[in-house]
Amino acid sequence: MRKNLSRNKRQSRTDSKGLHPRNKHKRGYDFPLLVKSYPPLAPHVKPNAHGNLSIPFADPKAVKALNAALLKTYYHTTDWDIPDGALCPPIPGRVDYIHYVAELLGIDEPSKGQTKDEPTISMLDIGTGASGIYPILACQTYHWHCVGSDINSQSLDNVATIINNNPSLKERFSVRLQTDKNQFFKGIIKPGDIFDISVCNPPFHASPEEARKGSQQKLNNLARHRGVDDAAGKVNIASPALNFGGQEAELWCKGGERMFLKKLIKESRDYSSQCRWFSSLVSKIDNVKPAKQWLRKLGASDIREIEMAQGNKITRVLAWTYR
Repeated sequence: MRKNLSRNKRQSRTDSKGLHPRNKHKRGYDFPLLVKSYPPLAPHVKPNAHGNLSIPFADPKAVKALNAALLKTYYHTTDWDIPDGALCPPIPGRVDYIHYVAELLGIDEPSKGQTKDEPTISMLDIGTGASGIYPILACQTYHWHCVGSDINSQSLDNVATIINNNPSLKERFSVRLQTDKNQFFKGIIKPGDIFDISVCNPPFHASPEEARKGSQQKLNNLARHRGVDDAAGKVNIASPALNFGGQEAELWCKGGERMFLKKLIKESRDYSSQCRWFSSLVSKIDNVKPAKQWLRKLGASDIREIEMAQGNKITRVLAWTYR
């Protein structure tokens, strides 16, 4: 495998446009390095139609192996795994979110090692899922202290296993179960807790059917742009499994992303004394304007819209504070 890799370009540059300047993946994936660090990735790495090394991004096993390799190689996290069907997040886009909120908090650069002069930053991740990806990246990149919450106890059990397998996470990352699916902060933020930032990646579909259609469209786009499956660029499967996976609460909620944001924003006001900045990804641009209107009505003193780009995909971080 290594001999074959050496004959091709070392990096895939297909996903490198527009990433944050601090992002370690802005120049693409160094597959020979990743395979050397994480050999189980090797069977999935092959030259694409352009002669660059890549993986079949429509294959959940390949995407999960790539994530495990990236986390081990660049973020000092071993034995990372998720259950079948769980959301498998793309690392470059997820760490971009962390870099942008670090800028928001005035953090100039990733941590080079915990020192007594380094400020202690606390982050709350609403809906951390089975991957625990945002706290892992925040802990390993900036040495922040993180709490990950979720309504799914099995997801948190998986995150707890990841934490237990990585001593560097044990003192900085903990999980909390949200027992009320209608609440975000209540029951999670405890008396005496102070957080510098909360992050969230909302489900953006309004129904299972909408989520299914979104999954199919994602697979079709991968077919067209990655050269997978038939010449028409379509993946014809009866029940599409999104290449990045996703369970019910991760993909859809009643009212979709807009209603989720409205509830999140409304409840955030009650915890303004315990969280300096709140933030959320916003996938659909049409949801930004109403979210800002709700925030103004609630008295937010500062509202930031941060645009993130990865290839041709544009997403946004909406951040707000009441202080």
